[in-house]
Amino acid sequence: MAELAAVFNDLVRVETRLYNAIDARLRAEHELPLGQYEFLRFIDSRGTCRVYDLAQEMAITVGATSKAVDRLEAAGRVRRTANPDDRRSSLVALTPVGRRLLAEAEPTYKSELTTWIGSILPTDSVDQLAATLSTLRQHADRDPRTARADHP
Repeated sequence: MAELAAVFNDLVRVETRLYNAIDARLRAEHELPLGQYEFLRFIDSRGTCRVYDLAQEMAITVGATSKAVDRLEAAGRVRRTANPDDRRSSLVALTPVGRRLLAEAEPTYKSELTTWIGSILPTDSVDQLAATLSTLRQHADRDPRTARADHP
């Protein structure tokens, strides 16, 4: 069995380098940081969502998420509307500008994933990696020690 500390170090370093490479290309070609791209993708997949939902998905605090949504809203990429089911929260949705930007950036994102993962690992290795990471993420998502959102 591999040394777990080495596995952890490799996982973190690969994630950091991969994130930085994709972020740099999205910024250069679309003026869109990877963090904002991830938010746009999540919102698009839901139609609308609360800031809390974004915080849970991204495993960051509600405060940090709210600030990120503020930046997206200021750039005209998302809009907030009153939540009819909860007056304390609002719903976030993509604007036409956000939807268009997401569509334009998607091929760039996929190209980088192909470059950094798909062209290096054989399909069966990608499938195994996906299954392994999914298992680890599901475990982490259930563990209260990994929760980052600061209110329900």
